[in-house]
Amino acid sequence: MHTPHSPRPADPLDLLELDSMLTPDERAVRDAVRTFCDRRVEPHIAEWFEQGEIEDIRGLTKELGELGLLGMHLEGYGCAGMSAVDYGLACLELEATDSGLRSLVSVQGSLAMFAIQAFGSEEQKEEWLPRLAAGTAIGCFGLTEPDSGSDPGSMRTTARRDGDDWLLDGRKMWITNGSVADVAVVWARTEDGVRGFVVPTDTPGFSAPAIKHKMSLRASVTSELVLDSIRLPGSAVLPEVRGLRGPLSCLNEARYGIAWGAMGAARSSFRAALAYAGDRVQFGRPISSFQLTQAKLTDMALELAKGTLLAFHLGRTKDDRGLRPEQVSYGKLNNTRAALEICRTARTVLGANGISLEYPVIRHANNLESILTYEGTVEMHTLMIGQALTGQAAFR
Repeated sequence: MHTPHSPRPADPLDLLELDSMLTPDERAVRDAVRTFCDRRVEPHIAEWFEQGEIEDIRGLTKELGELGLLGMHLEGYGCAGMSAVDYGLACLELEATDSGLRSLVSVQGSLAMFAIQAFGSEEQKEEWLPRLAAGTAIGCFGLTEPDSGSDPGSMRTTARRDGDDWLLDGRKMWITNGSVADVAVVWARTEDGVRGFVVPTDTPGFSAPAIKHKMSLRASVTSELVLDSIRLPGSAVLPEVRGLRGPLSCLNEARYGIAWGAMGAARSSFRAALAYAGDRVQFGRPISSFQLTQAKLTDMALELAKGTLLAFHLGRTKDDRGLRPEQVSYGKLNNTRAALEICRTARTVLGANGISLEYPVIRHANNLESILTYEGTVEMHTLMIGQALTGQAAFR
């Protein structure tokens, strides 16, 4: 005989009870990151965004390292060796605070550290990975150029042999962490194809002027990298990879984290809209009691749950057997688009207050305009999925 369970009270932020999909250890990771963000970053993030500067970024990076978040899904060399789902949950909580915070962690771990761990020499790994994992050093990743974004094969940065050394010349653009980094992983054209180089930023001829006047990702360091005939020893090259396979595999690691992170920004905006609708009274009633407001809240909740489910599925699949590039594109394309639409809808619920930094909504919306584009534009991810569906490449 079936005994009905007593009904559990509904959690408006998790009507599908997605939290039940997590193991106790995964919840502990999620809660630790959320607690850190609430304590250390949330009280200051609106001001950092408005000022366009993170206060004491080196101290913050070291704290992130102490929490084990830098390169947390990598093995050895001081890295935590945690699962893809653990890393995804961390990205969600970091971006629920701000996309710039998640970008700092993502570029450090999924781009700079991943490149060194996957393709570096033992000497490079031992020199850099423990410091980057601890947050005592900051890394960046130089691929995009002023005239080379979606088509990295057209990069103009070059590296040529000069005896036993390498000489690098070129410029990179839109580089997160660039002007505060201690080491840059830079990709350049050589006679043997595209190669990666581990570049200490104190190398003569290297400079990283900050990019100003951004209206998005303002609580994030964004820079240009200038390589003016910098001389590197032969040991600076990443020995285990040639061609675009190297940087593109790094980007897939970062794109996976974005699929989770975007849902954090969406959750924060949805939560703000839900609370505001319950408190805001018009025509003698809270606006949450009106049909059109409820329709907006329902649409946001649906897209948030679907995107989070997609991120969960990708995380479990990555841990089980790895992800194909088009699967990562599914997550990045769907979840960034859905998150931006959630933020825009939340802004309408808040009315004029939606543009105030007293609430997180406009900050998340502005940030997501960048997230929609970086690590692969909407167009490129659409065509990657299209190629997987049809077998036809439509990039040119």
